[in-house]
Amino acid sequence: MTTMLGRLYCDYLMPSQLAAYEEVVHRAQEACYEQLSVRDYVERVRDGACVPGKFLVHRHDIDTDLRTTRKLFDIEKKHGIRSSFYFRLSTLDFGLMRDIEEYGSEASYHYEELAAFAKKYRIKDPATLRARMPEIRANFLANFLYIEERLKKKLRTVASHGDFVNRRLKITNTEILDDPQLRKECGIACETYDRALLDHIDIYISDRPAPQYYHPTSPTQAIREHRRICLVTHPRQVETNWAENTKDNIFRFYEGLIW
Repeated sequence: MTTMLGRLYCDYLMPSQLAAYEEVVHRAQEACYEQLSVRDYVERVRDGACVPGKFLVHRHDIDTDLRTTRKLFDIEKKHGIRSSFYFRLSTLDFGLMRDIEEYGSEASYHYEELAAFAKKYRIKDPATLRARMPEIRANFLANFLYIEERLKKKLRTVASHGDFVNRRLKITNTEILDDPQLRKECGIACETYDRALLDHIDIYISDRPAPQYYHPTSPTQAIREHRRICLVTHPRQVETNWAENTKDNIFRFYEGLIW
């Protein structure tokens, strides 16, 4: 009951956290952090230019809610910072993605083909699912190339989405990219969970439902204590959107019912 009430609060009653996000951006600017996208930071790491600077790497996973996504983007344009926005197939908005890229931030792919395949074929055994990996990787490649073609932009980094199927089967979508040939064919420089990136991050912070908001600490606390920060946010955790949350909740219930 407590969990259900908490979900109802977060989805329908939570006050907007946009001002709190803007305050994080402002405090990082005051503390002389360069705020940039995953793509730009990966290039800094590759070129050896990430030491001894102070960096706040912004990653937005666009699971739902394009309305709040646009508001986050507007805040970042206001303050002249850059970030990464990773879109699922269900949230692709090529107009918004082109705006993001033209501004100088990154719009890329929040992929989930492994979980999607498990749901489509109602596979509930990890070994059976892994045996179908060639098909899953072919699906990923097709979707990846489709996004590049529509966006007219080379995608350099991607981010795995976490689905309820991944949690139940204890298998992540990142296994799709455990294939050097696929990465080479796609020209992917980095997956956001690669050690090549995370080893150059002092603290990795992800947002959480209210009242926790962030884990393992708040961004403002991290700004006081760390030099290289990665902050992951989701529009759903920033502002309530009744229509989008209701639609997503119904669809999530339906997926769980038929899987």
